[in-house]
Parts: sequence; structure tokens; C-alpha cells
Amino acid sequence: MTNEMIIFNGRVSLMEEGIIKGTGNYITVENEDGEKIELEEPEQLHTYAGWKALNRQVKRGEKSIATMQIWKHTTKMPKSDNEEEQEKMFLTKGFFLHRSPNRSNSKVISKW
Repeated sequence: MTNEMIIFNGRVSLMEEGIIKGTGNYITVENEDGEKIELEEPEQLHTYAGWKALNRQVKRGEKSIATMQIWKHTTKMPKSDNEEEQEKMFLTKGFFLHRSPNRSNSKVISKW
């Protein structure tokens, strides 16, 4: 499972639990049985680094609303010339925040 799929499934679960809201856009997804289902797209979730990459600011001291296991890719540089780079993937804990609905014009990410 890719990080994108892990995060999307987490967003759908959080929306079903009422922790985050929908965007109002409807998307068609296919489940494990091959059935196509139309559902409302959940709000975006990103890590601190993800919001920073989007030029958004996270309020100091904010807590994450979700924690998910996501894949992280690392590359170990060779110590000598005759060694090759070693690439590795491992699961790590990602802390996700969402954009506050009451600060639509600001660039602060907040917990509900």
C-alpha cells in the first residue's frame, strides 16, 4: 500500500468518525470487491513538513488529529568508493494536522 492510499483511507475513516469534515466534492472510488462507490472527499491532511511545503504555517503547540504508519525512504551514502548506495524503506509514525475552518484566510493549521 502506498502512502497516498494509507493517508486517503485514514482521511475517510476520520470523516466517518466525525473528526474531520468533507470538502463538498464527490469522488468515485473502487473498493476491494471491485464495486464503485461515490463518496464525499474528506478534508486534506498533511504532516508538518507537508503543510510547510505548501507554504502554510502550523500554529506553535498544535497537536495532530491523527497518527498513521507511513513509508519512509532513506538512502545510505557509501563510505568507500567501491560500495554502492543502499536504499531502504521502513514504516514510521506520521503525525497529521488539518486546516482550521475558522481561519480560512490565514495560513495557520489548527486542531478542532
